[in-house]
Amino acid sequence: MASRALRHLVLILGAAVMLAPFVVMVSLSLKPPGEVFAPEFRLLPQQWHAVENYTAAFTRVPLARFILNGFIVTGCIFAAQALTALPMAYALAKLRWRGRETAFALVLLALLIPPQVPAIPLYIALWQLDLLNSYAGIILPSTISVFGIFLMRQFFRTVPDDLIAAARMDGMSELGIVWRVMLPTAAPALAAFACLSFIWNWNEFFWPFLAVQDEHLMTPPLGIAFFSNAETGTAWGPLMAAATVTTAPLAIAFLLAQRAFVNGVTMTGIK
Repeated sequence: MASRALRHLVLILGAAVMLAPFVVMVSLSLKPPGEVFAPEFRLLPQQWHAVENYTAAFTRVPLARFILNGFIVTGCIFAAQALTALPMAYALAKLRWRGRETAFALVLLALLIPPQVPAIPLYIALWQLDLLNSYAGIILPSTISVFGIFLMRQFFRTVPDDLIAAARMDGMSELGIVWRVMLPTAAPALAAFACLSFIWNWNEFFWPFLAVQDEHLMTPPLGIAFFSNAETGTAWGPLMAAATVTTAPLAIAFLLAQRAFVNGVTMTGIK
């Protein structure tokens, strides 16, 4: 009983540490400038400034446009990643061909490479194709996810071979098996990957910062940077309001997909 209480205490403390920055963010988004750096921290403001801060967040910069860009970019990236990861994972998990283990080793090796390493060759290639400063320039470098291939491959290994053999006896092609047999069974793992892909690409700052210059193409992390100004000072209230607005879709997406996320990660054997 004592050990169980200790585990719960540790979990509660860990959750408090993880949630503290978000609580402070929301708290600052409700305060006037004079209370942001007050000597004593108060969770709730003495003078509410929420309307002014959130109005400034949407009027000083086109925040709604940035959020729309975030949904467009993350949606297109996930669709492309799923379209490529499913057949690749199926080939690595269920097909017998020479070099399969070597190809899987290369997938594992690619997981170790930071995304900043190929940034310069990608930038030059997109510049030569005249795709910089466009949605395609943001989306194309992320269309293949090695983590998605690995995750789906781990799940496909749990699918019985008899199910695939029966589909082949019915005359299905290998691509037909991927989309009509494997895809429905992989729904939990795909939901987990969708949640992770959405979070990663929604928060991505490095590559969009390199790829686009026009304001109407910028994603939420780039838009938040407009509130930081070294000369006139950072508008902390509107900045925290914008951060709260752009963080809300992530929290909502995770809460809605929480059960599917846990089931998908558990069924793939990644713990």
